Amino acid sequence: MAARKTSAWPLAQAWAALVVYASLYPFTDWRDQGIEPWAFLHSPWPRYWTAFDFAANTAGYAPLGFLLALAFMRRGDAPPQVRPWAPLAIATLAGAALSFCLEALQSYLPARVPSNVDFGLNALGSLLGAALAVGLEWAGALDHWSRFRVRWFVDEARGALVLLALWPVALLFPAAVPLGLGQVFERLEAAVAEWLMDTPFLEWLPVRDVELQPLVPGAELICVALGALAPCLLAYSVMQSIGRRALFAALLVAAGVGVTALSAALSWGPAHAWTWLTLPVRLGLVTGLVLALALLALPRRGCAALLLLLLVVQLTLLNQAPANAYFAQTLQTWEQGRFIRFHGLVQWLGWLWPYAALTYVLVRVSAGEPRPRIVR
Repeated sequence: MAARKTSAWPLAQAWAALVVYASLYPFTDWRDQGIEPWAFLHSPWPRYWTAFDFAANTAGYAPLGFLLALAFMRRGDAPPQVRPWAPLAIATLAGAALSFCLEALQSYLPARVPSNVDFGLNALGSLLGAALAVGLEWAGALDHWSRFRVRWFVDEARGALVLLALWPVALLFPAAVPLGLGQVFERLEAAVAEWLMDTPFLEWLPVRDVELQPLVPGAELICVALGALAPCLLAYSVMQSIGRRALFAALLVAAGVGVTALSAALSWGPAHAWTWLTLPVRLGLVTGLVLALALLALPRRGCAALLLLLLVVQLTLLNQAPANAYFAQTLQTWEQGRFIRFHGLVQWLGWLWPYAALTYVLVRVSAGEPRPRIVR
């Protein structure tokens, strides 16, 4: 029986891309400031730093170290005698090298300040994440996960598992509609208009006859319901057992509610963690969960096809509505305030997750079901 492909490597690649974005945001005003790119290594200790900066720099690289070490340990060609220490060293060095390159590039960005403390904390985060992966491997916990994956999911489940793992992270970025990922049309339209400013191509942009209208409560209910149902159907498309599907769906909806509350607490304060639970949102969550339970027996290919349809419907509804002014002010807090480092790690996930899921499901549906594996 062929070994299953690990999800750790594509997850590590995705996380590294998000770290690069977070470290180099806002990507403007690149210039040579007359300092060596590595000058930050012997710079004095920063005068101002906070516990949030300490935690963000360490936590931002810990998943990268964990995933890189896990991906290395899942390689079948690694010599057994080097396995205890090689994943730890390779993952730590890779994370430190990435941090060094990004801190050096920040010397060309006036809006960013390279720091030896940031570099050290990033390397520490990579080390801690890699150490956690190696420790779990020694304790046998990762073998439990492998057996769990064999029992719960089909062989070709790597892409779906990567998307399911990224879904809660994507929900951390504030959304105008709870669980409504992928609302990008208004921002994309404004960005394209800004890029084409003072060029003859600006006249090529279509002009809307009617301005975008806010979602009515019924449309908001549908978007929330579809947002809760989408990851459930994605999980169903790589699962067989009805009982396990039911448990997984309940856990996914609970995770979505919990992460959305955490996002609200980070944005507006702990006292407002549950203010987003309006009547349409509550009804949408219940509707999504009820639909997920009603579709437990749907075949895997049918789940993928239905997911394709509902993603199109949800994205169409969301992108026909504007973001209100209060929500836009909240985004400025994330993008320009104390979340500037964390913002890049989740913003693109919040924008692109449904489109990545749409592409994945479209490929799955068009390719058809793989031939069943024969166990001798």
